[in-house]
Amino acid sequence: MKKQLPHPRYDELVGLIYEGPLEQRPWQSALPLLRELLDAQVASLVLRPPSEQDRGAILNCVRPAAGDRSDGLADPDAWQSAAYQKEFFILDPFVNLPTDEVVSLADMLTDDELVNSDYYHHYLEPVELFHILGVDTAEPGGMLARLRFSRRREEPAFGDAERDLLTTITPHLRRAIQIYATLNRTTSERDVYAGAVSQLAMASIILDEQARVLSANPVAQALLDQADGLLLKGQHLHIEGRNINRELQQAVSDIIQAQQRGEASVVRALRVPRSAGRSHLGLLVRPVPMSQWSEGQSSPCAAIFVSDPDLHEPADRQTLGELFELTPAESNLAILLARGLSLAEVSETQSISQHTARAQLKSIFAKTGVSRQAELVRLVIKSVASLG
Repeated sequence: MKKQLPHPRYDELVGLIYEGPLEQRPWQSALPLLRELLDAQVASLVLRPPSEQDRGAILNCVRPAAGDRSDGLADPDAWQSAAYQKEFFILDPFVNLPTDEVVSLADMLTDDELVNSDYYHHYLEPVELFHILGVDTAEPGGMLARLRFSRRREEPAFGDAERDLLTTITPHLRRAIQIYATLNRTTSERDVYAGAVSQLAMASIILDEQARVLSANPVAQALLDQADGLLLKGQHLHIEGRNINRELQQAVSDIIQAQQRGEASVVRALRVPRSAGRSHLGLLVRPVPMSQWSEGQSSPCAAIFVSDPDLHEPADRQTLGELFELTPAESNLAILLARGLSLAEVSETQSISQHTARAQLKSIFAKTGVSRQAELVRLVIKSVASLG
């Protein structure tokens, strides 16, 4: 039997499938080409099925009208997409297909059964669709992707050529979905940790092997925008003051060189003076763990953490109240004490008597299980309320 040659644009298609995880709208380039090669009226990629509470993640591509040179990617708010997501997904018989097996709607329903179904009357018929071909594929972590192609009733049904092409590209789609899922999970974890660092009012700055700033979280960016003590010159971090800046550059250089040699490096801490009336910044330089296969020119190599005492809020009032069942006044008192104020200073700043402040403190002790102010301050600072 003569081996069938691949489609002339097969290599282009496979390349776009693997580029899909990196695109702003995943597979926004591959889906239009797939629709074109299968001569479909509509191509759809379902990455997250819709539900009553969630519109899901569905990318649709529609055959452009004559003379229209657009890619045909559909507006997710168009009524066809919105109606399917909100109402008709639960009626769709063409779901839960055998994994990695190309299936047509005709394999499941006769034409008579289809035209007598609510799904056809309420969804397919209004958008003039009839023939459907699809495949489901899943990555090891459980993410399922559903690829669907549709034609109008007056058009021919999908044949062996379309099935063969879809069968051939399915393994590539499965691997690309695995890449996409891995990137998604890594990004989500990174965002959680970055959010926690920002919530602690901790600035974080990542440097590459050339000591260039790769990224800065919002707290760090705000400090750099102020250019008070800590500033950005070109792509490099500097501290105002020749001697202290020399210490920073030496610390960064030592850590990067140790990373390049594969040696352990020490963490360096510095105090960054600022303009009169503002607290010094605390700065910590430490290495970033590198993969054995990392390429250093644009890979994270050193991390700089900066603490601004003027910004730091020991805890969120509402979260602290929920955590220890404190009243708003008690939460406020605990936070002010954690900031370093004395009970007398709290009384003065909050315009309450010292008797009231002592009564609130006694209640806080009873609810938190501590008996001294120092213990309370430590409890507040180390509690999850600081992440609230």
